[in-house]
Amino acid sequence: MKTELRGSNDVSFLERYFKLQENKTTVKTEVMAGITTFLTMAYIIAVNPEFLSATGMDKGAILTATCIAAGLTTILMGIYANLPFALASGMGLNAFFAFSVCIGMKVPWQVALTAVFFEGIIFIVLSLTKVREMVVNSIPTTLKIAVSAGIGLFIALIGFENAKIVINDDATLITLGKMTDPRAVICMLGVIVIAIMTYKNIKGAILWGILICSVAAWGYALAIGPDVAAKNYGIFVPSGIFAFHSISPIAFKLDFSLLTHSQGIITFLTVMLTFLFVDFFDTVGTLVGVASKANMFDKDGNVIRARQALLSDAIGTTFGAMIGVSTVTTYVESSAGVAEGGRTGLTSVVTGLLFLVAIVFAPIFMSIPSCATAPALIVVGLFMMQNVVQIDFYNYIEAIPAFLTIILMPLTYSIATGLMFGVVSYVILSVLAGKKEKISGTMYILALLFLLKMIFM
Repeated sequence: MKTELRGSNDVSFLERYFKLQENKTTVKTEVMAGITTFLTMAYIIAVNPEFLSATGMDKGAILTATCIAAGLTTILMGIYANLPFALASGMGLNAFFAFSVCIGMKVPWQVALTAVFFEGIIFIVLSLTKVREMVVNSIPTTLKIAVSAGIGLFIALIGFENAKIVINDDATLITLGKMTDPRAVICMLGVIVIAIMTYKNIKGAILWGILICSVAAWGYALAIGPDVAAKNYGIFVPSGIFAFHSISPIAFKLDFSLLTHSQGIITFLTVMLTFLFVDFFDTVGTLVGVASKANMFDKDGNVIRARQALLSDAIGTTFGAMIGVSTVTTYVESSAGVAEGGRTGLTSVVTGLLFLVAIVFAPIFMSIPSCATAPALIVVGLFMMQNVVQIDFYNYIEAIPAFLTIILMPLTYSIATGLMFGVVSYVILSVLAGKKEKISGTMYILALLFLLKMIFM
């Protein structure tokens, strides 16, 4: 009897703290959503060490630091902002860190981490002064819907790429891959499973799709031989269950040496400002897009608790740099959990805890193949496109900026770029059409900054 009462109190506490009833969700739904978000993001556990180790950083230490940074900052997001957004080292930013800054510019990884650390400090200041919040809330409703749709196409493209359904082509940039490729077959199996389960209103459809595809991929790998599967298809059978690596080789290794001479300061500022710009608008785009999918706006059309979310993101970047990983940012894959029904910070807490658990179960999580998470990204892409019908495509002053935002996110492989073209075209067309009253001062400033970036960067 006491055990039952204690369990009931635990659930009651979760409902009160995360306001589950108010957000029309349950503990079970939030847990399933958190697991789904984690599984769609778990690839970063394998990819981040692969990228950052190219700089000379210890690979095992990077894996552990990636999980710690993602886990703790995602839990912070859940507890402080009560939003279902997850964070981890950002894709693209980690590649820029490793290959452009450290290898291309020959900047030591310790110095690059210092640039990320300063970026995080600046973001904390901007978040506390509501600058980032003003930017998020200044984006017109039409562009908010467009950002959501653009992100949907973007992550669907990533899913198709991961399954090798879409591949590189020198003549046409991209083309259809071989549909007999086992990764493509497994992916399409997953899309069918998720579609049928979603149609039948079966809870956890996306999660089930990922798990079924993972088992299918591992079974195929065992059938043709693990070595062959790993070499030809990048499908790895779990090599074990437990593993642990210390973060001591990379943690707290910040290096301020470039700041001691003028040429070094210029290099340092260039690196830091690039991190700052890309991360700023990637986060804004992701926040607006995922919030649009879940209708997480107040009566004035502003993202709820945006300040807390942005501050959590900024703290994550600063903390991540301190323990040895590149820029930590809000993940677009959070939309997978939102599509699964996640509406509160409990989703994020579950995702964060799973990242911490993954530290010792890394061999298993690292073996979830990308073709198994690809169906989730494709289906979530569909979910995020659904609100596009709310855009008035016959009002070209709003339709053209919306279209540019939507189409350029996948085509340029950048959320920030899609947002940039959307904002600039929205301001220019509105001014030329005599609709100046629709534009806030913040939008003018954003448009100017984006134009300067297009011209000089």
